[in-house]
Amino acid sequence: MITSSEAIETVNTFIAGINFNEPTWDLFIILFLLAGAFLYGLTLGRDRIILVLISIYMALAVMHAMPFLDQIAPVEYGPNNIFVFRIIIFLVVFVVLFGILSRSTALSALTQSSSPGAWWQIIVFSILHVGLLASIIMTFIPKEFYENISPITKQWFIGEQAEFFWIVAPIVALVFVRGDGDGE
Repeated sequence: MITSSEAIETVNTFIAGINFNEPTWDLFIILFLLAGAFLYGLTLGRDRIILVLISIYMALAVMHAMPFLDQIAPVEYGPNNIFVFRIIIFLVVFVVLFGILSRSTALSALTQSSSPGAWWQIIVFSILHVGLLASIIMTFIPKEFYENISPITKQWFIGEQAEFFWIVAPIVALVFVRGDGDGE
């Protein structure tokens, strides 16, 4: 397990190594997702973000239950780019499930109050939402493409420990965050 001093050292090394004149594609994607998640989270509120998390878990379960997925991939993707098809299918399944759940009684069953949630709850769930989504998408990328990904992204989002953390952390947060969320 990573100690706090190792984590701080890794972050410092990462920040020192950033070249904003030539940023890596994964750095740009992660920064974009984090900024988008905060804006998205503040717009939707805690309860809808929780519904997004549930939709992500359900989409992941559906993806793991699709044994025929590789056979229906379009030929033009090629054998080396099948991961792009898998990512697209995952995102489509996720959006469809979120649409279905948001129109069902699931949201009202999750909502314990009319409050959108405290700002810190929204930030925590937004970070966990983006981290989980990024970790899941990174699992679809073949190992031969990992050399193009920055070391910090590999450490935080790729591998069994990172995947386990991002899958379990939102569940733990759901257990410890109370539903009233009115407090500042």
